[in-house]
Amino acid sequence: MLVLHGGTSVSTRPTSPAQLAVLRMIPVAAAVGAALRGSDVVVRRHRFAVRGWNGPAASPAADLRRVLDELAGAAHPPAVVLIGHSMGARAALRVADHPLVTAVGGLAPWIPPDEPAVPLPGRQILLVHASADRVTSAADTWAYARQAAESAAVTGIELRGGDHAMLRRGRLWHRLAAGFARLAVGLPAADDQIRRILTGAAGAISETGRPARL
Repeated sequence: MLVLHGGTSVSTRPTSPAQLAVLRMIPVAAAVGAALRGSDVVVRRHRFAVRGWNGPAASPAADLRRVLDELAGAAHPPAVVLIGHSMGARAALRVADHPLVTAVGGLAPWIPPDEPAVPLPGRQILLVHASADRVTSAADTWAYARQAAESAAVTGIELRGGDHAMLRRGRLWHRLAAGFARLAVGLPAADDQIRRILTGAAGAISETGRPARL
């Protein structure tokens, strides 16, 4: 399982362990790791080579696809779940058609209107966006979700009062990521409240065109 940090639209500067976007994913990965403790699932934070998306280069997506291709060359290739924030979520969705990827969790995703919603049959997709996000567009997220729901199992959740950095209602962001991680690898949800939330929100996009609200 790979946990992916955010970035910026254009920058070829190398990422840094001290970068705020990178640091923000430490507690997310910790929550996911704690939820999967005792299983054979390996949780790893991946740090992109550069900070920006960089237009057609789609730098983090290309970076991530290389990692997946390397894993595919292993003697026993693993199934891979991707959980990304902002730009990391966009990169995860862009490579979700890779044969190893079974599920993608997008937290406050950056999904511009021109992002292609490629067919993702058999994939589980979770998209969580805050109503007060002033950095990325919730409307763009739900537009993408409606397209993706034509082929994938998409769960959409809008957090009222949350923010892009996932600091407001931070514990809920972490619990949603952890609960999704367990369900994505076929484990029963350890948190009954989150299980009910995710189960109740499943299919909301395909049925109503709108996400569930928390």
